[in-house]
Amino acid sequence: MKILHIISGLSTGGAEIMLYKLLSVIDRDIFEPVVISLTGYGSLGNNIKNMNIPVYKMKMNAGFPNPYKVWGFIKLIRKINPELIQGWMYHGNLAALLAKWILLNHVPLLWNIRHTPDDLKKEKRLTALVIRLGAKFSSHPDRIIYNSKVSAQKHESMGYSDKHKNIIPNGFNCEQFKPFDNAKSKLCYSLGLKKNTLLIGLVARYHIMKDHVSFLHSAGKLNKTYPEIHFVLVGQGVDKNNHLLIKLIEDLKIRKNVHLLGKRMDMDKITAGLDVACSSSSWGESFSNAIGEAMACSIPCVVTDVGDSAWIVGDTGIVIKPRDEKALTEAWIELIELGPKGRARLGRSARQRVIEYFSINIVIKQYEDLYRTF
Repeated sequence: MKILHIISGLSTGGAEIMLYKLLSVIDRDIFEPVVISLTGYGSLGNNIKNMNIPVYKMKMNAGFPNPYKVWGFIKLIRKINPELIQGWMYHGNLAALLAKWILLNHVPLLWNIRHTPDDLKKEKRLTALVIRLGAKFSSHPDRIIYNSKVSAQKHESMGYSDKHKNIIPNGFNCEQFKPFDNAKSKLCYSLGLKKNTLLIGLVARYHIMKDHVSFLHSAGKLNKTYPEIHFVLVGQGVDKNNHLLIKLIEDLKIRKNVHLLGKRMDMDKITAGLDVACSSSSWGESFSNAIGEAMACSIPCVVTDVGDSAWIVGDTGIVIKPRDEKALTEAWIELIELGPKGRARLGRSARQRVIEYFSINIVIKQYEDLYRTF
């Protein structure tokens, strides 16, 4: 079955990484994937091409699409002539609907939604418009795939069709993300710290919805009681060039305790070196890759009750309300006071939960089973 995946771009975001994981594991004897990126190759395009999967880039810009490039998209769809089309994210979903119309026959269409909008006023104007358009056309796809229960509920409350929905969570490679010998001491060494320094991590690109501000304010509060604890922040835009973050860190007087690592490609090793992982998102989260990866590494987590984060951690971590700096600090203290053995027990339960419910093979089988129904 030739499956055409249409996605907004191929950077290292959550949706893009999930597509990459799907393409890495899917049974190529049965399914023949092809990928169209509406923008460019990003950081994952060449990796996908190296798996002998055709990847096309349309080089479209945000805003009203260039008619010439739309015509190029139309010709490309006819050339590929897929047997099933799957859109990824809002722009990719609408482009996938256009692709279905172009072919003038009943090619099954799947949408894949990876976001949980809290309030459309918080979204970019164009994104909000595309979300509203998606609601109007949401009866057209044969299935709408959500990666979280909360996302499905939120979209249906905004007018998305409640028929033919599938909840397929993100999947994790538990052979890549796992506890490593000396992971903590190696991470501490790379940061210039003593090997037993307690590390609290936040893995998230710099965006207002990820709420780095609340995380750092809580870090400032914790630092007054536990001045020896350090904080590791990783993600695109989370580096020394982010002057807003640097100023906040300096205002909180925690510069010596905060490490901004920026975008990294060795997340399995960094994550495995943490003592506590955190998701401080205030909205927009559907199914946190960072939390699933931390759990797979046997790291206990503190998460805000956004998207499906509470369901992901279950009873293996601590769930708090968003934007509650006091609760975040208290949750960290609770895990600190558990001690290494207590955190290790919680971490083992977290890894077992990921293996049982969210391992990549289990999740990919759900996609394959869905494709086989068409």
